[in-house]
Amino acid sequence: MPLSEKAKEFREARERLNEIVLKESSLTIKRFFNLDTQAYSDGALPVKSKELLGLVASLVLRCDDCIMYHLLRCHEEGVTDQEFEETMSIGLIVGGSITIPHIRRAFKEWVDLRDA
Repeated sequence: MPLSEKAKEFREARERLNEIVLKESSLTIKRFFNLDTQAYSDGALPVKSKELLGLVASLVLRCDDCIMYHLLRCHEEGVTDQEFEETMSIGLIVGGSITIPHIRRAFKEWVDLRDA
């Protein structure tokens, strides 16, 4: 699937930084990274559902890098516009109005990903 320019830059930077972390880090950090990977793999819940959950959590925590990562993964997993919008609605209800700036940026990036 094509990516927006911002998404491409984000993905490249994330991969480059992860390589540095994994090269320089202790076993503890490496195990945590692996745990994160395992948590988002197929299980009782499909990957798509897990990525939507990750997106809500990231929105509520107001982590722009995490939001971007989960937006990309949701796009790759075939999330529909309606699923994305409902996910943002849940994040807004849980996180409150303080999430609105992040929702604005998330919608902008979602449209850019969809239209790329």
